[in-house]
Amino acid sequence: MKKYITSIWAILLSILLASCATVEKNPRTSEFFNDHLFAPPTERIHRDDVFAMSNEMRHYLQTTIAEQLTLKGRQYGLFDALYNKSQLKLSYDSERTRNAREAFAARSGNCLSLDIMTGAFAKEMGLGVRFQRVFVEPDWTRMDGVYFASGHVNITLGRTPSYESFRYGTGNMLTIDFYPMSSDVKQHAYGVSEESIIAMYMNNRAAESLAAGEIDNAYWWAREAIRTDPDLQIAHNTLGVIYRHHKNLTEAETVFNYLLAREPNDTLVMSNLAIVYKSQGRMTESEKLALKVTKMQPYPPFYFFDLGRVAMRDGNFRVARDLFAKEVARAGTQSEFHFWLASAYFNLGEIKDAQKHLALANEYSATLKERALYSAKLERIKSYRN
Repeated sequence: MKKYITSIWAILLSILLASCATVEKNPRTSEFFNDHLFAPPTERIHRDDVFAMSNEMRHYLQTTIAEQLTLKGRQYGLFDALYNKSQLKLSYDSERTRNAREAFAARSGNCLSLDIMTGAFAKEMGLGVRFQRVFVEPDWTRMDGVYFASGHVNITLGRTPSYESFRYGTGNMLTIDFYPMSSDVKQHAYGVSEESIIAMYMNNRAAESLAAGEIDNAYWWAREAIRTDPDLQIAHNTLGVIYRHHKNLTEAETVFNYLLAREPNDTLVMSNLAIVYKSQGRMTESEKLALKVTKMQPYPPFYFFDLGRVAMRDGNFRVARDLFAKEVARAGTQSEFHFWLASAYFNLGEIKDAQKHLALANEYSATLKERALYSAKLERIKSYRN
């Protein structure tokens, strides 16, 4: 990774799956929209689709698991039906954020997708539903040159649809979490509205569309995310990045300056604005912001990892091993870091450690494609001996 921020953050886009700003409402978000700059979307973008039930989902609820819901109770019956490995057999897959119907049809999804699908079932059953943001360090990933920071949400089911029925420590609720933390770690969380969840879904779709080169669709997804929840700051950041990629630099600058007025120390936004200034030829302003970011965040995401890749390319496997180990130490659930650490160990002839980290790469893989790749490599490396 380049040490200077203006290069590394040039294509940075952060998705916080569970972020929810708690600042003063902004009643004029429409001033950031410039529909005339973009072609119409090529897919349907509508908030009603996010939690919509399919006929197959209703049949599953009313027929396939009806007896189980009666015997175990609606909360625990639904939980077992969806997440018991012997029943629906869901898989974790973060390649694309799915709505409720898509997650059920694919039998897979990321954290947000599975929460949405569970919420759709619960609402259909008349259960109370509460979504919560859990405070954890964001997980950074990259896809096609775009950087993603994923936060975390979970879902709590109550016996009645009233929010006021939810009380921590009572028997009236069941929390479902697809990213379980250690039992000795105290979770801190707060509730977020269904509107925020819908906006997060749309923000994810915007970023995924941008990464896929579908910039017009990305704009419309981001636009709808902001319309749904004007206080979701990360959706504004997504919109600013879309403008920058679309060469609408004045529009991007407007959005990023708005965000910095609200959060003056947001290094992500500062980095993105520095890139806009550089593209406009305003080098002094760009370098000043970039220097500020470097002082605040001297080792940004993937810093040691990218240095390790350079060391691997040059055949410096011990240096690469130590650099990859640093990245694993601060982001232990990033499968790519474990994979490259395993590669460094393998090149050093330390097969046992290579197998260990390749197994961890497989365990933490976020997509079905990754899982298949790492599983195949793990089987291959098992034939080696120290």
